[in-house]
Amino acid sequence: MIEFEKRFSDYVRLINDAAKKYVSSASFEGRESEGLKVMLEAMAYSLNNGGKRIRPMLTLEFCRVCGGDFMKAVPLALAAEMIHTYSLIHDDLPCMDNDDMRRGRPSSHKAFGEANALLAGDSLLTFAFETALSAPEIDDRKRCAAALELAKAAGCSGMIAGQVMDLANEAKSVSVDEIKATDRLKTGKMIRVSALLGCIVAGADEEKIKAAEKYCENIGLAFQIVDDILDVTSDEATLGKPIGSDSENEKSTYVSLLGLEESARYARELTERAKSALDIFGCEGEFLSELADKLSNRKN
Repeated sequence: MIEFEKRFSDYVRLINDAAKKYVSSASFEGRESEGLKVMLEAMAYSLNNGGKRIRPMLTLEFCRVCGGDFMKAVPLALAAEMIHTYSLIHDDLPCMDNDDMRRGRPSSHKAFGEANALLAGDSLLTFAFETALSAPEIDDRKRCAAALELAKAAGCSGMIAGQVMDLANEAKSVSVDEIKATDRLKTGKMIRVSALLGCIVAGADEEKIKAAEKYCENIGLAFQIVDDILDVTSDEATLGKPIGSDSENEKSTYVSLLGLEESARYARELTERAKSALDIFGCEGEFLSELADKLSNRKN
């Protein structure tokens, strides 16, 4: 456990340092403008506002367990986190979930105004691909393959499709299978591609890629179930955002359909399935196994 916590904190530190380095005026030297200054401030406000850094962590760790140099994967890991952050900025907007708080601070649109928040999200989305496609220590073929997978996961056949389905699920009754289909796109696609980016950098074989996909499919669903549980059982101070929003939006969730006890049991079952997918990595998969447990037992 001590070794897990050290690697976890080392990864978080590495990702946080990279975020501050990439989203800074130094990275845009020669492109200075008043508009850029405002956008960099808004982008950094959300990108550097804590977060679990799970998606970029999956990129780095799957690169490592597949035999690659995870330091080379840092730009791709950060690209995944930029896209995740953009999605949160847009999720919080009044036209979407209309949340005024994110991770204990005012949401981007409360801090910078709705228009600038929208543009900050757009900026992070596009800068993610600039970052991925200019990764200095990855060859062109791998960079292009990674960017293509990232685009598919984030776009209209991935996360965006899931978001559309999620909005459509409000104020109507849907089944557990329909919620799963939504979550596999909205949350699962970006979790899956985060691991895939690491596999691409490492040159992983098909068997290891399939194991990574199975692991991510299960932790992705478990993650969303725990989110639904916390929306009912936690408090705003612990979560850093308003609770009870699913109920307010008359939204069907795992908890509303299965109940708290069954939802928790299902999350544990998915976590065990995820861990079993790591057998191919032997003892090298220990960090990912403990990560699955940590996500399943989280309080925020």
